[in-house]
Amino acid sequence: MKIRIGLGYDKHKLISPGEFIILGNIKIPYKKKFEAHSDGDVLIHSLIDGILGALGESDIGTHFPDTDPKYKDIDSLILLKETVKIMKDKGFHIENIDSTIIAEEPKLAPYIEMIKERLAPVLELDKKLISIKAKTDEGTGDVGEKRAIKVFSIVLLKSES
Repeated sequence: MKIRIGLGYDKHKLISPGEFIILGNIKIPYKKKFEAHSDGDVLIHSLIDGILGALGESDIGTHFPDTDPKYKDIDSLILLKETVKIMKDKGFHIENIDSTIIAEEPKLAPYIEMIKERLAPVLELDKKLISIKAKTDEGTGDVGEKRAIKVFSIVLLKSES
């Protein structure tokens, strides 16, 4: 049996005007939007980096470079599905996930369960094993000043071989 842990991180700038942001493949109404090559889903990007890190497979930019036009405006759930396939091909599955979204606005609590329900089937994981917390930066830095959102994710992988 092998157990591996990966730490994922992502951060995107918020720009105006906007109608929504996307977190965990859920559109959340907001007056700004992410500045990003893809859909800017910082939660999914941090999960991808956590999975790839646990596998020793570099990072999201290596596998899905923002210099490649085929990833322009791509739905990050597609990238997560490809990452899960890489993980499964290496004989691993996810044991649990713990993510922290750091954002001053919008309020995310009403969306956490929807996000977990959306991600669980893709991750092939019971939603009870997905922890997503929302925190603020207490008005400090670019996140506290509502200019960015960042996410940290820890992913625990297990292989029976």
